[in-house]
Amino acid sequence: MKKTIESIFKAHLEPKEVYKGGKNIPPSDKKIYKLSSNENPLGASPKAVAAMKAALEHIDIYPDQTDIRLREALVKDFNGKLSAEQFLCGNSGSEIIDILLRAFINEGDEVIYSNPCFLPYSVFSRWYGAKTIDIPLLAPHYDLDVEGILNAITERTKIIFLTSPNNPTGTYIPKSVLDDFLERVPKNILIVFDEVYRHFADAEDYVTALPYVLAGHNVLGLNSFSKTYGLAGQRIGYAYTTPTIANYIRLIQKPFLLPLTSIEAAIGALNDSEFIEKTVQTVLDGRKYLAQAFDTIGIQYWPSQANFFIIDPPLPEMEFTDRMMEEGIMVRPVSQFGAPGKVRITIGDQEANEACVKAIRKIMNI
Repeated sequence: MKKTIESIFKAHLEPKEVYKGGKNIPPSDKKIYKLSSNENPLGASPKAVAAMKAALEHIDIYPDQTDIRLREALVKDFNGKLSAEQFLCGNSGSEIIDILLRAFINEGDEVIYSNPCFLPYSVFSRWYGAKTIDIPLLAPHYDLDVEGILNAITERTKIIFLTSPNNPTGTYIPKSVLDDFLERVPKNILIVFDEVYRHFADAEDYVTALPYVLAGHNVLGLNSFSKTYGLAGQRIGYAYTTPTIANYIRLIQKPFLLPLTSIEAAIGALNDSEFIEKTVQTVLDGRKYLAQAFDTIGIQYWPSQANFFIIDPPLPEMEFTDRMMEEGIMVRPVSQFGAPGKVRITIGDQEANEACVKAIRKIMNI
C-alpha cells in the first residue's frame, strides 16, 4: 500500500473551527472608530513607547535569554506578594494558554470551558487532541454553572477555564461563587483563571486569582499587556501561579522567549501608574456613559465589568455590524464566541463613544 505524507498527519488536527481575530481599520477617507477589539482607548503607555524606542538601538543582538527581568518587575507590581518564580511570561496571553496546554494535555484528556467565552480555550485545546466540554453560562445573566461544571468532571479532566471579567459578556464571577467552587473541585485539576480585564472591574465582590494562588490552590491567573497597558501590537502576556506549577510549565519554555522591545515595553508600562489610572478612569467613565445611553435608546445590554459591552442589536448581528461600519464604527459580532446574535462594543474615549451612540440612533431612526 502506497503511503502519503497525510498518513502521518494527526487525526485530531483535521480542519475544524479556527480562531479569527478582529479586523484592522480598513483604508478610508473618513474617520473610523475601532470599537471591535477591546484595545486601549488612549493608545499605549508613553513610558512603554519610550522604552521601546531606546531598545531599538540594540535589536541587532539577542534579547534576554529568560524573562527574569520582567518577572522581577511583576513582583514589584504585585507589591512583593508573589515571588519571581511564580510568574510566567509569553508572547501574549494566548501563547501562555498554548504553553500550559502543551504542558498538561495528552490526547484524550478533557478540558472544560463555558461559552460564551474566548474561542482559543477550545480551539487550542483541540490542537493537542483534548476532548473539549462546553458547560454554557446560565441564561439570562451569563452566570457560571458551578454544578454543571462539577458534574462534568471525570478522571480525564485536566484543565478548567474560568474567566472574570468574561469576554465577550463583560460579566464576572463573584467571590462567594469562586470560593465555593474551589473548595469542591478535585485538587488534581488546573484552574486557568483568565483575568485579562481585571483592572476595569470595580464590583465589591470581584476577586482575582491572587488570594487563591497565595492559599495554595491549583489556580493560574492569566493576564495580558494588550488592554490596560495599550501594548496589543507587542503581543506580550503573563501568568502567575504556585511555584510548583510555574516551575513545571517553565520546563517547556524556549530560551530567548521574548523580543527585546516587548521586554522593555512591558517593564516601562508597569512603571507608568499615571497612564494606568487614566486608562481605567476613561473606561469607567465611558462605561457609565454608554450604559445610560443604551438605557435611553432602548438597547438591551448586559452590565459589564470590562472595557466593552455585549448587546442585543436592533438588527441581525451582521446587518447591524455592516450598518455601523457605514457610519464609521467598527464593532464585533460574537457568534464565534458562543453568543449568537449578539454584538460586542468596545468602550472608547468620549469622542468615540458619542459617535457610537449617534450611529446607533441613526440606524434605529431615533
